[in-house]
Amino acid sequence: MNYVMNFKHLLFAVLMLAFVSRVSAREITPNDFKGTDSQRIQKAVQAAGKAGGVVKIPAFNANKSNIWKLDEAILLPSNITVLLENCTIQLSDSCRDNMFRSDNVGAGIQNPVWNKNIHLIGIGQVLLKGADNPRATGDAARQLSLDPDADKKKGNWRISYGTDAARPDRKQTGDWRNIMILIAQVDGFSLKNVRIENSHAWAVSFERTHNAELSDIYLHNPEEITVKGRKVRVFNKDGIDLRQGCKNFRITNISGFTGDDFIALSSLDVKSALIAENGSLQSTMVTKSRWYGPQDDTEQIFISNITCESICRGVAIRASDSSGVHHVYVNGLVSREAVGEGGRHNALLIGGKGYGALSEPGKINNIYAMNIMSTGQSAVMVEAPVRDCHFMNILYSGRDQHVVNYAFDRQAMQNVTEESLRKVN
Repeated sequence: MNYVMNFKHLLFAVLMLAFVSRVSAREITPNDFKGTDSQRIQKAVQAAGKAGGVVKIPAFNANKSNIWKLDEAILLPSNITVLLENCTIQLSDSCRDNMFRSDNVGAGIQNPVWNKNIHLIGIGQVLLKGADNPRATGDAARQLSLDPDADKKKGNWRISYGTDAARPDRKQTGDWRNIMILIAQVDGFSLKNVRIENSHAWAVSFERTHNAELSDIYLHNPEEITVKGRKVRVFNKDGIDLRQGCKNFRITNISGFTGDDFIALSSLDVKSALIAENGSLQSTMVTKSRWYGPQDDTEQIFISNITCESICRGVAIRASDSSGVHHVYVNGLVSREAVGEGGRHNALLIGGKGYGALSEPGKINNIYAMNIMSTGQSAVMVEAPVRDCHFMNILYSGRDQHVVNYAFDRQAMQNVTEESLRKVN
């Protein structure tokens, strides 16, 4: 009798364990919830945060559209993995927000905490794209326009398309909400295996983020989109941006086309012009755009296997005043100048002018670039008094006679070396 009872207890325990395991392992998807696509995805993220931290956005949308349309940003908490499985996610025409943003930052958040361990992982064919007819595009210095080409002919160059233009109840300049994926003050992040098309400004931007891995990303981000059969201009279409205080990044297997810089590393200290508060809508940064010390230097950045076509730079490394960018390693960069857009393309720019006071001597240091093929104005352009930099194995077939163009006094540079540079016709 005792044997039978013990067996029944054991069988019950095994069945309960199997049931609990099956429930806990059940995939959490937005199709489990009701509301708009944005609301359903956000609810799924919140539920996943309480049950293992994994949410899947599948190709199939229960509303039978087979596309996920977002009216507002999906806010990502700490310890979350979002699996994007063969899905298409698009910003709606009513959306004036990011597609994904770490939930510790946003409008009016003046004291953001640090988040950790956020991952966006694509499975199969994943497409993230901007709106068909966006409300706003461009950076914080761009005035919205319904006809950017006409405004440019009138002499107004700081413009960008947006249907909010000329509406007195709407903000008339761009800001950080035009960035598709915005991650700030996060320790531990990854973005893998996605295609990004027609973001409203930069495709992906990081601020004060540590320990990140970006891989297998295709970018299609031109400065012109077609809206209802008409081509309109949208500006400042960078690919990947690392702003103040980004450290320990691995960026590999990135390809595509951008209307501005393909990858940009910026540590700027334009004291009179930059925003000294968090959460301001007057900036292209959601955190303070000022430099406050070495903690805001950008450093230990590893960039490899990049194939890009761009109007501006393949990789741009910029610092101003006392801010710093250092220990950047570029290995494997094929950078082509966009056809018909000649004049300012470099595979690698170091320094950068027009962003406040000139970078102080040695604040840009330990830049190592090798195995580069390039067309355009020059393969490498140096515009600052850099220190401890090395350029090796570069093949250049552009207009200039020099593979490396030093647009600054070489006497002000320290320990800058070259090896195996070749100019070809």
